[in-house]
Formats: sequence, C-alpha cells, structure tokens
Amino acid sequence: MEARKAGDSYITMNELVLPNDTNTFGDLMGGKLMYWMDIAAYLSAAKHCNSAAMTASVDNISFKTPIKLGNVICIEAIVTRAFNTSMEIHLKVWNQNMISQTRALSNEAFFTFVALDENKHPKKVPQIIAETEEQIKYYDGALRRRQLRLILSGKMKPDDATELKALFKND
Repeated sequence: MEARKAGDSYITMNELVLPNDTNTFGDLMGGKLMYWMDIAAYLSAAKHCNSAAMTASVDNISFKTPIKLGNVICIEAIVTRAFNTSMEIHLKVWNQNMISQTRALSNEAFFTFVALDENKHPKKVPQIIAETEEQIKYYDGALRRRQLRLILSGKMKPDDATELKALFKND
C-alpha cells in the first residue's frame, strides 16, 4: 500500500450558526460543534483511506472563544498520522463574523478514526507523508498522543508506552 501525503487528506467545512444550533445565550451548543467536527474528521479520514471509517476516540475539546448566532464556522481537518488501521485527524475550528470580517481560532482537537472494509471490519490504511513544518510537528507527536489515549482507555500499560516514557526519563 502506497503512502499518501498528509495534504491530500485536508478538507474544510463551513457551517452557518442558526437559531436551532444555539443555547439560550445565543452561543453555539458544544454538542452541535462536536457533531460538525465529527463529520469533518470523517471526511478527512475517508479521503485518506478511500473507505468508510468510524470514530474511535475524541481528545479534549475546549472552547477558546464563544461562537455566536449568525457566525460562520470553518472546520479544517487533516490526517496527521496513520497507524495500522487507525488514523489521527487534527481539527481546527475557526469562528468567523461575516459582518465585522473577523476570524478567530475557537477550537482544536484530535480525533481517531478506524478504517472499515465493506463488512465493517478494520482495514489497513496508507501511511502518511508529512511535508510541511506543521505536518511534521503533528506527525512527530502523534505516537505519544496515541500511547496516552491507549493508556487512558486501558488498552496499554504505562510501562509499554516507550514514547511517553522517553519524555520523562533522564538516562
């Protein structure tokens, strides 16, 4: 299976924040944003592996700025690294006020997706070729983030997390 460039998995998705998407304060509901982020991550993962994919995990999602009614959000998603059957996708959410023409980073998160074959079984995915400085930075950190996810889910023992241990050990 031939490796693919990270940039080939890049997608952008725009959504207008409507009254049905907001809470009583006129701010976008977090669950709605997570829904849109999940769709964007899926599109990036499917684009990379040319198949269906399923959400396996979502890292922390913290709001940096409120997203108001009438604003447009732009979600950027890109596969940062591929493992055997899983892929890590980095998402950035931009909050855009179309009236004042301002744009601010509202959220960032990492999602993990597993590629699925036609029988809904995990399938091997192409490796990632990181080219830009930012892509290389995210690629290099992906194994540590993966090991942390596996430890937190009980699928890996901390002693087996060699990449994470290397950060804390002074030999």
